[in-house]
Formats: sequence, C-alpha cells, structure tokens
Amino acid sequence: MKGYIKLENGLELAGELGDEAQPETEGEAVFFTGMTGYQEVLSDPSYQNQILVFTYPLIGNYGINLEDFESKRPQIKGAVFYECCEAFSHYEAVYSLQAYLKKWKIPFLHHVDTRYLVKNIRSSGTMNAKITSVPAANVPPIKLPEHSGGETSTHGNGIQHTVLIDFGFKKSILTALIERGQKVTVLPYEKMEAVFDLHPDGVVFSNGPGDPKQLAGYLSAVKKIARAFPVLGICLGHQLLALAHGEDTEKLPFGHRGANHPVLDRETGKVFMTSQNHSYVVKRNKGTQELKIRFENVNDGSVEGLFHPEKQILSVQFHPEANPGPRESEWIFDEYKAMMNQTGRVAIYA
Repeated sequence: MKGYIKLENGLELAGELGDEAQPETEGEAVFFTGMTGYQEVLSDPSYQNQILVFTYPLIGNYGINLEDFESKRPQIKGAVFYECCEAFSHYEAVYSLQAYLKKWKIPFLHHVDTRYLVKNIRSSGTMNAKITSVPAANVPPIKLPEHSGGETSTHGNGIQHTVLIDFGFKKSILTALIERGQKVTVLPYEKMEAVFDLHPDGVVFSNGPGDPKQLAGYLSAVKKIARAFPVLGICLGHQLLALAHGEDTEKLPFGHRGANHPVLDRETGKVFMTSQNHSYVVKRNKGTQELKIRFENVNDGSVEGLFHPEKQILSVQFHPEANPGPRESEWIFDEYKAMMNQTGRVAIYA
C-alpha cells in the first residue's frame, strides 16, 4: 500500500507502507548513519517519540535476535528505510525486522528516497514529521517526550555499589557496570534523592530522551548528589550535570546520531571513535566554568564531556557502552570505577 512521509517544512515523499493496517504516526524526524546495529538503535530509549530514518540503503538483512535489545520494546514512533529486508540470514536471528516492527505495531515506510530525505533534514534542521497513507496530510508541532522512570531494582553482586539514576537507560550501561565488579541499583529519577539512603560508592546519571531543561526541577538534587558521591553522567546525564553547575544547553540543527563520531580527549591528546545519539549539547563557554571541558567533537568542536577539577565528577556526551558502534571509549567506565577511590584531581584545562 502506498504511504507518505511528510515533514513540517512541507516536503512529502512517497513509499510503501510496511503494513496496510498500520496506524498513522508522528514524531521528530531524525536520521541514523550506522550501517549495522539497527536492533540496538530501535530499542534505545533515547529515540523515544522519534521517527527514525536509516541512511544505509539496506537494513534488516541479519534479522532480529533475542539478545541485542537495549530495552524491552522498540522506543521509536516510526521508521523509514530505503529497503527494509524481509529475508534474513544469521544463525542467532529468530525473526525479521519487519516482523519485529509489526509485532509492536510500529509504523514504517520503505522504498523511500532516504538520501534526499536526509539531505533535506540536514539543510532544514530537525523537524516534526508524519507517516501516513493520506497525501498532503497536516503535520502538527513536535511533541516532546515525557520522561518516566521505571522500577527500583538491583543487579549484580560486586563489592562496589553503583546507583544508576534511570532517565531511560540502555541495558548495555548496566551490563558494562556489572562486568566491572559493580553491584548496581537502578533508581528511577523521580526518586533520585533516595540515593542517600543507599550509601553507594558512586552514582551514574543515565541517558534518556528529550530536552534536558524539561527536567529543571531535578537539577538541585543532581548537584546535591554530585557533591556527595563520585558521579558519571552519560548523554542526558552529562547535560543535566552541566545545567546543575550553571552551564547551558542548546539544540543542534540535526543532532549527532551514528557510530563514527571522532572525539578528542584533551587530557591525553588522543582521538577515538564514538557512538552518539542526541539532539542537545552543552554550550561552550556559556556557564560558570565550574566544570571544565575534557572531551570535544573533532567534527564540529561541540562539547563532548566535562570534569570537575576538585570533585569526582565526569560526564560524557557520547555512549561509552556503544551498542551499536565502536567500543574504543569503554575505558570511561574504568575511569569512573577508579574515581571512587580517588582523592582529587588538578585543574589543567579551560
């Protein structure tokens, strides 16, 4: 059945609906540049409320397995492909990508000119979009995601204890901490002040969807926790730590989403490749400078991570757990673990 994707700026492209019975959907149109890792991306909570356009022309050829999900269900509102492969070939696969999306009633459109679509998003900036069977459909403004934490739970049996503040965390973050000898208590962000009753060795502020300023009511608690424990912030968690310390954030024209973003570590002078998924960044030199820049994006110079010269605070805009993407930055978790026993650090970088 013929379908359409229409952007807020009026662009409309035709394609084929994945299911004739699928409902309409609308959300923020974003694109992902990775060639693989679609299963992890589709189930990443940071993509909540978004219509995801895949730039690679063939998606789905190795199917869907039971192990590589980052959450219990797909988080996107819809997906757009050049070709969504129904036949798959991998020894761990149990069903096709199309079957997975249909199971969860996620609308998708394929046989779309995704190259033209992505070029339009890059030139016009991120905007709302609608997948529909009706041509010339109206596109309402973007609806921001509603943050909602899950249940408190404990995982692993390590000697050190980490509390993972849940804004929409990826399973791989939890796995990376457990692999490094951590007992991890997952705590919904609405209950984050309960961390003081748990007496952990450290705290990780997780990734999550949307504008960090939507969570302004929690910034005082974020700063209070950062003053009491060694902390690591990842993606949204990084942005919240920045806001809590007087910095500011802004929205990128079309975000960073992919598995090949080069980042410079100003402490070592080394560049490594990272996996990223975000629309917002910390503004350069706009805040109190209480936090110092540690990492920066080689492509556009944006802030990729911060540290406090005296407190045990480290934050990264990229995803050190990757999945999908290169695992060159997994050592961030090792540095966080070492911070728990560190007494302080010297301010070197502006």
